[in-house]
Amino acid sequence: MASSLLNIGRSGAIAARTALEVTSQNIANSANEDYARRNAVFGEVTATSNMAYYSNNSMSGVRIDEVRRTDAVFLQNQARRSGGDLARADAELSGLQLAENAIEQAGVYPAIVEFEAGLAALSADPLNGSLRAAALENARSLTDTLQIADSALDNGTGQTLAATQSGVETANFASAELARLNAAIVRTQDGTSAQATLLDQRDAQLADLSGQVGITIDYQERGVVAVRLGDGTGPFLVDGTNSASLAANQNPDGTASFTLDGAAVTPTSGALAGQSQALIALRDSKSELDGLAALIITTVNDAQASGTAPDGSAGQPLFSGTNAATIALSATSGDAFATAPAGSPAASRDASNLEALRTALANGGPAEEADRILYDIANAVSGRGIARDALAAIAETADIVLSRETAVDLDVEAANLVRFQQAFQASGRVIEVARNVFDTILGIR
Repeated sequence: MASSLLNIGRSGAIAARTALEVTSQNIANSANEDYARRNAVFGEVTATSNMAYYSNNSMSGVRIDEVRRTDAVFLQNQARRSGGDLARADAELSGLQLAENAIEQAGVYPAIVEFEAGLAALSADPLNGSLRAAALENARSLTDTLQIADSALDNGTGQTLAATQSGVETANFASAELARLNAAIVRTQDGTSAQATLLDQRDAQLADLSGQVGITIDYQERGVVAVRLGDGTGPFLVDGTNSASLAANQNPDGTASFTLDGAAVTPTSGALAGQSQALIALRDSKSELDGLAALIITTVNDAQASGTAPDGSAGQPLFSGTNAATIALSATSGDAFATAPAGSPAASRDASNLEALRTALANGGPAEEADRILYDIANAVSGRGIARDALAAIAETADIVLSRETAVDLDVEAANLVRFQQAFQASGRVIEVARNVFDTILGIR
């Protein structure tokens, strides 16, 4: 049967309309980061006729073979990997900054310096009541500062643990969604807009999941994915229509551990890995702050035990407690400072015991220890910040390369709009010509 002009025009109009719809969808999603560009792939409609002694194949129009989604598996994996590394660095740096701010903004080092300055002033006139009261207030301020710093570290730990739990929920949601999408993809016809939409959703969930934990993805038939935690030998997070459950558990020391369906696992990338490192940094900072508080308590109380108070009694402990959370001022008045050495009479102006305390505080004492703690944290923040900036540049480059491959180019789409509109109009002209031909034939007498 000969090709029909009406069929040719009709098929062309339908194909052009579908191509216009695809182009319009591209333009509408040009700012959507989770959207991959679509292309309408055209194919020829072939009509076959068999006569008595020969067969004939003729072109009978055009059709849309498929709506092809731009796919760049290698670039997507690279972008996810670099994004996961950046998320890990961001989370770890955030925890270190919390530790730095807790100790620095509380003013631990200045409080120690002020306490030492108060003792220095008192040594010039050890029986002066005003100087003793001022030194006692400096001691009280020091204990308050240490407790504030300890509380800030606890808040930082709680904040990081909350972020960890939120990240686990995000990972579990993404895993469950991927299992659901696997089932939906299998039921969807290949080469359709519906399948392309599901694949966009799949890649968005993979990006969310890789932002929380390091993953390895196995792309299977028709776009179904199997996802493992870590490398290719790790346990399955998603396998077909099944997803595993990730959980975060708080350890007694404030750090976190993770399980996947009850089995212990360790994320190596993503925000959860960084938050785990951040919790370790906060724990270590809290331990160092406790050590500093214990050093202050021991140094001052040992010196007090070796001296005599103004009333001639033996020196009593100035501080109580064992760490930054429990340190407190035991003395109730400035007369508790045992400035004179043991065995001195009442109202002695001999300040040698106070000088011994000042020497103990100065030589490898609390001020030097506080300075070291702050230096170590600041050094760690600086180093992690440099590494984070480098990873950010790598991730940005990977995103740019991926965007060039899969993102919508509005100039190209604008040209496609004109091209497909003209194709639609041309198909309309073919239909019009066919109608005129038939009208002419029917009008012949």
